[in-house]
Amino acid sequence: MLSAPASRIAAQQPRPDIILTNARVITVDSADRIARAVAVTGNRITAVGSAAAINRLAGPTTRRIDLQGRTITPGLLDAHAHFSGGGADRLYVVDLSYPTVKSIADVAAAIRAKVAASPRGAWIQGRGWDEGKLTERRLISAKDLDAVAPDNPVFLTQTTGHYGVANSAALRLAGITKDTRDTPGGTIDRNPDGTPTGVLKEGAMGLVRRLIPPRTAAETEAGMRDFAKAFNAECMTGLKDPGISSQTWDLYKKVEQSGALPVRVFALWTGGRSVDAAKRVIAERAAMTRPYENTGDDHVIAGGVKIYIDGSGGARTAWLYDDWNKDYGGTDVGNRGYATSNADTIRMLIRMYHDAGMHVAVHSIGDRGIDWVVDTYDQAMRENPKKGLRHAIIHANIPTDHAIEVMARLQHEFDAGYPESSASFSWWLGDTYAGNFGVARSLRLNPFKTFLSKGMLWANGSDYNVTPFPARYGIWSAIERRPLLGVYGDDPFGRAESVDVHAALRAVTIWAARQMFLEKKVGSIEPGKYADLAVWDRDFYSVPTAEIKDAKCMMTMFDGKVVYDASAVR
Repeated sequence: MLSAPASRIAAQQPRPDIILTNARVITVDSADRIARAVAVTGNRITAVGSAAAINRLAGPTTRRIDLQGRTITPGLLDAHAHFSGGGADRLYVVDLSYPTVKSIADVAAAIRAKVAASPRGAWIQGRGWDEGKLTERRLISAKDLDAVAPDNPVFLTQTTGHYGVANSAALRLAGITKDTRDTPGGTIDRNPDGTPTGVLKEGAMGLVRRLIPPRTAAETEAGMRDFAKAFNAECMTGLKDPGISSQTWDLYKKVEQSGALPVRVFALWTGGRSVDAAKRVIAERAAMTRPYENTGDDHVIAGGVKIYIDGSGGARTAWLYDDWNKDYGGTDVGNRGYATSNADTIRMLIRMYHDAGMHVAVHSIGDRGIDWVVDTYDQAMRENPKKGLRHAIIHANIPTDHAIEVMARLQHEFDAGYPESSASFSWWLGDTYAGNFGVARSLRLNPFKTFLSKGMLWANGSDYNVTPFPARYGIWSAIERRPLLGVYGDDPFGRAESVDVHAALRAVTIWAARQMFLEKKVGSIEPGKYADLAVWDRDFYSVPTAEIKDAKCMMTMFDGKVVYDASAVR
């Protein structure tokens, strides 16, 4: 297969700057064709076809790269990554993720070491712990931290980002006592006598977080620069960053202009929780945030807004119709989660942003929360039809049959209602998720096969730093649906909703590109598109599924330039 006759290509345009040859090229085009070579001129793909045909296009200055049978895919995309905040976390926050931490004793040891290296009274922050991965299988408490940090306030965010634990020093500074009431849209966990355990969920985290010195612009910028390199080392070339501020936007533009941002960023503004906040965002940003009309330089894109309807499957705060489970077979009696803001207000905000012509993405995990969001989208489209806004349901963990039907109809009629799912939740959060969702609901998690049967598309995101960011994990998880440790067995999510590798790859390439409004420019290997390319040590389409998870990125090209080369890494 050659995209155009070689003689005509040669006559119409300059000779290629780079030819990638002797490869297996998974194009992810509409026919999912396989080629053997790719020509790149400037920052664009100019030809795709057989090695012989592409090699004939070479000129005297063309650089030929013999890939020795390796596989090329489009650069992988992450439809939901907290890149600007997560990048700085990688540099400045204590890593408490598995397997660095396997027990509460490991957590205490890590905090003890950080305290020893910090001034007395300085805040200590950590992130990434997950009770489902700890040997104790329980939440961390203030008491667990007090012995190692008696004089330093500590706050440790759970991997989902929806709850965390404070030590007694931090609780004292925040004035949190037995008599402190739960916050709107938040929960203070308590011992049987009513005293705080130290665990704060959703809005209640703000009682402590407001006291922590804010991250500096220099720290955020350093995180962006470092994280971009890490993305490239995993064959990743783009992402959707949800919930950014004006300062973060300015930092993105600064890093881009310095040449240190070799990833495409589709940014979602923080949409707020009140009508006044929405009015401000619309007044300040609506005119520049119309990606269906213009994606600017295609590098840092003002994309839309992000808001929340509910909480987390880890914290058991997502909004459900029925009680949450505990320990897979038990019931958390009376707890059905909650809307993290007034649900009617969120409905109003969605409508305001829709009417302003803005792309809207709403964090929605529980079945009741998802229904609320898709019904709001449906109502908005009936009353003020606007095709092409591609409104999204972020995570969409356990949609009801009703929600799936509405999303399918919205996609087909209005180009809206797209799940932006996180396949790796069933892996990285799988042991906690299975315990909390229980036997029946776990089988409904991420119903990708059902989506396909309805003719639906979805985009996959890691939700970093909720789960590890490499998109290869998402590809593997969409197929395998296997939890990390198997606390409740190896198959609590079943395989009925598993998809094949072709669909799993599309969710991190062309379908993710679509939710970044860039599907005509990236996401597949076709002439005219940007040369954002990934070279792998194995062929995703032919290796056993288990081997996809451990695939090695050998080379990454962004905008026609090689930005990562494993052979140069020592």
